[in-house]
Amino acid sequence: MRTFFSLMRLINMDAKDMQIKQLMAKLQRNEAMLQNKNVELQEARAQHSATSEQFSQTLEEKNNLIALLERRIKRLLCTVRGSRQERINPDQLLLFSPEELLQMVKELEEESQSSNESSTDDSSTIDLPADGQPSNEPKNKPNANHKGRRPLPSHLPREVRRYELSEQERKCPCCGDQRAEFDVEKSEQLEFIPASWKVIEHQRVKYACKSCQENVAVATKPPQPIEKGVPGPGLCAYSVLSKFGDHLPLYREEDIHSRSGWLIRRSTICDWLCQLGLLAEPLVMRMKHLVLQSKVIHTDDTKIKMLEPMICREAKFWPYQGDWLNPYAVFDFTLDRTRHGPLKFLNGYQGYLQADAFSGFDCVYAPGLVFEVACWVHTRRYWYDAVDYDEVRANIALGFIARLSQIESQLRETYPAKNQQGERDFDAVANARQTYSMPILNEFKAWMEQELNGGRILPKSAIKSAFTYTLNQWNALCRYTEQGYLSTDNNAAERLAKYPAIGRNNYLFVGNERAGRNAAIFYSLVTSAKLNGVEPFAWLKDVFTRLPSYRNGESFRQAREEVSVTSNELDELLPDRWLQTHPENKWTIDAIRREERRQKEKSRRMNRNRK
Repeated sequence: MRTFFSLMRLINMDAKDMQIKQLMAKLQRNEAMLQNKNVELQEARAQHSATSEQFSQTLEEKNNLIALLERRIKRLLCTVRGSRQERINPDQLLLFSPEELLQMVKELEEESQSSNESSTDDSSTIDLPADGQPSNEPKNKPNANHKGRRPLPSHLPREVRRYELSEQERKCPCCGDQRAEFDVEKSEQLEFIPASWKVIEHQRVKYACKSCQENVAVATKPPQPIEKGVPGPGLCAYSVLSKFGDHLPLYREEDIHSRSGWLIRRSTICDWLCQLGLLAEPLVMRMKHLVLQSKVIHTDDTKIKMLEPMICREAKFWPYQGDWLNPYAVFDFTLDRTRHGPLKFLNGYQGYLQADAFSGFDCVYAPGLVFEVACWVHTRRYWYDAVDYDEVRANIALGFIARLSQIESQLRETYPAKNQQGERDFDAVANARQTYSMPILNEFKAWMEQELNGGRILPKSAIKSAFTYTLNQWNALCRYTEQGYLSTDNNAAERLAKYPAIGRNNYLFVGNERAGRNAAIFYSLVTSAKLNGVEPFAWLKDVFTRLPSYRNGESFRQAREEVSVTSNELDELLPDRWLQTHPENKWTIDAIRREERRQKEKSRRMNRNRK
């Protein structure tokens, strides 16, 4: 019995051991499953983190893209229907120091007081006649806010149309006697007579000896702009100026001629322009040679479409404007926007080149003979575009640029231009820039470096682009302080580029490479005349009258050989020198527009001062 119980005890122990083993195996399996679950959980967490990071990065990229597209849409809307003026926030006055603000207030008060005194003096002045007694006659003094009608020119022919009453209408309704004339009421009206045509018949008289009936001699005919062609110099000048000065396509010129009583097809005018381009090329090449002698050249580029078989290619016009000693604008035509065009045109040039940050100019600067001058207007636009995304820093930068611009405005008033070419006291301007502008520039750069070192600027943001552009161009942006004849901006070349830009909106394209080169020649002629205050039609007519007599000269030979035109035989036809001998052909409308712009700017400044 004891053995039985012992046996049963052993059996129970074996069963318990078996259960324990089973439980241990089950526990090990559970631990393995738990480890697997932990591994799966860690992998899921890692995958979730990666997915979350990817979604965050994608969201950031989408936000940056949205911001970029919003900036582009805003810029396009401003270009199409908005104001192009980059106005400064009035809160930027806080960027000035208290001493500067007090000085500004003092200057504004003095200016306002002086304007009030001048107006008081003008109102208290009485014009006295020779006897010293005031006159009782009413003075027709125009209203200050109403400029009145400009008097009609006295040199125009006048046709008098007199209107009288009939015999019956002259009878007095009271007594029946004839009323007598005692005065005439006069008024003037301007009438337009369409352009008139005339035919010039050239008669070359022939001579022969009566005795021997030989030795025939024929009187020579002056060289014509288009040999054996119909147009005279005036019609040639009108055709060039209509398309490249007034931006009229040839079919519109065809319409105008037909209304005047003579039909000239556009294909005929196109042939004339081709021959006139070859005629005027030596004069433009002479201008180019003189422009390359300048101390500073302004340049830019604008696109134009050129027709080719089955495609419409995008070509480029490049305007180059010389300094006050060589005040000419020369356009170059290239088939693309690469460095080869500027490198070829500026070959041999030494001096300053004011342009945008186009990388194609780097090969021009590389030898060290040409020094880059950057444009503050381009720089300012980067900061202005960043105002909506980083208002504080963008406005601070705009405040620095506004202070530099204010100094330049004051220098223009203190040292005004002596002539239309822009000559003034350049040494005094350079000294003033070193004294007043350089400290602001140094402060501006120190502020930018401090902000960049703070590391709080997003790498692909608009404000980062402004910082990068400004610092990359910093040496070129500060170079204008070295010489008084340098400018803070490249607006001179921008104004030249608008001529083909306006023209392409009308005539759309050029037909081939030769047509593009001719267009560059004509734009050079027209813009050079306007730069020097020369009435373009009168000058072009004289140029096409006198230029054919130089066909066998040195200038034409050098032009045919495509070398620099160093001969000075055409210098008397250059617009600035031609105006000295023809002062009656000064372009007055340009002076009127400049004076109107000056008066408007003065009025706006006074209104700001009152506010």
